[in-house]
Amino acid sequence: MKLAFGVKDKPKFPQLIIFAFQQLLAILAATIVVPVIINGNAGLEGADAMSQSAALFGAGIGTIVYLLFTKFKSPVFLGSSFAFLGSMTVAFTGAVTVAAGYAGLILGAVFAGLVYVVLAICVKFAGVKWLNKLMPAVVIGPTVAIIGLSLAGNAVGDALKFAKDGHLMGVKGWIGLGCALVTLFTVMLCSVFGKKMAKLIPFVIGILAGYAVATVFTLIGNGTGNENLVVVDWSAFQNMSWVPDFTFLKAFNGGFSSLNPAYIGTIAVAYVPVAFVVFAEHIADHKNLSSIIGTELLEDPGLHRTLLGDGIGSMVGSFFGGCPNTTYGESIGCVAITGNASVITILATAIMAIVASFCAPFVTFLSTIPGFVMGGVCITLYGFIAVSGLKMIQKVNLDENKNLFVVAVVLITGIGGMSLQIGTESTSVTLTAIATALILGIITNIVLSKKKA
Repeated sequence: MKLAFGVKDKPKFPQLIIFAFQQLLAILAATIVVPVIINGNAGLEGADAMSQSAALFGAGIGTIVYLLFTKFKSPVFLGSSFAFLGSMTVAFTGAVTVAAGYAGLILGAVFAGLVYVVLAICVKFAGVKWLNKLMPAVVIGPTVAIIGLSLAGNAVGDALKFAKDGHLMGVKGWIGLGCALVTLFTVMLCSVFGKKMAKLIPFVIGILAGYAVATVFTLIGNGTGNENLVVVDWSAFQNMSWVPDFTFLKAFNGGFSSLNPAYIGTIAVAYVPVAFVVFAEHIADHKNLSSIIGTELLEDPGLHRTLLGDGIGSMVGSFFGGCPNTTYGESIGCVAITGNASVITILATAIMAIVASFCAPFVTFLSTIPGFVMGGVCITLYGFIAVSGLKMIQKVNLDENKNLFVVAVVLITGIGGMSLQIGTESTSVTLTAIATALILGIITNIVLSKKKA
């Protein structure tokens, strides 16, 4: 595709700030929701709870580490990984104290990061040609597609946030859907018909438009006492935390001294297998990004560098925010739609995330953006990820049953949600649907490739 800004291009400073803000909006919701989920799973409240601001700081610093390792050649933001939700929950449920749980988060990230380091060393010596043979376009294309398609339910669920069970639409449901559609169409119209700056920041304009409409309804609802019109929750402004509650501060408060061999083994079992699963998604994300920017990132700067950046970035990010990081599809989708692949924009986003983590009103404001507004945005973001994957198989001959079966297996198992839990209930490891689909696709391709042309 034709890029408005290439990887090495440097937008003017005013543009850079707006572009960075747009990237921040794209990755924000998923990044800060991980601590919220863990707090709920582990029953953490008050001073014991994980900090959303710290997670944002960790994502920012982790992204900078990634950019350094990849020599500023890969324009993608790293945010909190959902793949490690189960592992992070185990860190708290298996700990003798809350402080030990936070120490477990750091220890787990180190285990996961070391897996990436070992894989990077192997790739450095073995190269990536074997990887390209193992995962050709017929395998990786539909895998990238299901990364977007598997998230479709999240986007639609957010857009229908206030719909009742069975999607019965009440007043709030219609208002939420209306705001989501305002956001969606504003993004699309700006991207297609916009001139100059509007074409480059469709998400900022779309989110502000959707938020503005939601705010009008909420103000009318508050003024008339009609709760059905109140769709924005500003209560978060009442208890703002001005300083991120970093993970290492809680961990060093007696957490590491409480660790025992059995708990350390539990953490290793919880984190290490998941790291191998995320490795598959790491490759798919970078293949997708490569197709967008027109440069094979697995060769330049190299898979070993992207792995090191991701792994070490996760270690550093978890030290501050507790959450292992991963490359974000939302960030890649933002690059695809806007045509802005400038790495400087990603660096500015990372710095903005770090600064914002200390600015309570700003973080709180961002957290009040309604879920249905973000749902409207994510319909486009996740959709572009899916389309990017489908574009990879354009040149694949689907008239051949061999290729047709490979694509079919990946798409159906991935969209169907064939995730597998391996182990016991207490120490199970989840093989995500994407990883399962990729593995089955690889096996199918190897088996069927034995047929001579």
